[in-house]
Amino acid sequence: MKVLIVGATGRVAGYVIRNLTDAGHFVYAAARKPDSFQIDRSSVEVVPFDLHWSKARMMETVKRADAVYFLAGSRGKDLLQTDAFGAVQLMQAAEEAGVKRFIILSSIFAMEPDKWSQEESLKNITNYNIAKFFADEWLVHNTDLDYTIIQPSVLKETEGTGRIEINPEHDGSNPIPDVARVLSDVLEMKNTYKKVIKMRTGDTEIASALKAV
Repeated sequence: MKVLIVGATGRVAGYVIRNLTDAGHFVYAAARKPDSFQIDRSSVEVVPFDLHWSKARMMETVKRADAVYFLAGSRGKDLLQTDAFGAVQLMQAAEEAGVKRFIILSSIFAMEPDKWSQEESLKNITNYNIAKFFADEWLVHNTDLDYTIIQPSVLKETEGTGRIEINPEHDGSNPIPDVARVLSDVLEMKNTYKKVIKMRTGDTEIASALKAV
């Protein structure tokens, strides 16, 4: 497949891009600052992309792909335009371009506001959760995309375990390589279409956990 990765210079995206290209996919690595992209592979084309663009301008890039990943994040600096409305405009661009497969990286319990004050790791990121709530709810209720929403727990820059728990009752943490593996593996898994997948480190191998979704 030809896959567009929006937010290609992010912490998670690098792992996802390597996983997808290892699996034989071609990646359009979309970034606001293309010069900062570090992965040099023949199956990757770096393209400029800005979530401040109009939907029409986004479509010019989106229409080249068979699937779209939203892996961008402003780290709290531009929540409305990037994490919320930028994500929505990308969804709209994908729909209008006829690209059905859409995978988005979110945050655990983003669609469950009642839990934001209960889970310790979520108490200080309410504005971020609001942005993710807006984007996730829009994707589920206002598009006809074949979406998968991945909602991991706190991201850790540690070695992956290869084991997760799906849809846990409480928050935890996830090594970034494990989150990237989940994002990569769901691309062609039709049982993950129209699903919200919450995750943290657990005891089940990733492949087995995703098959059971």
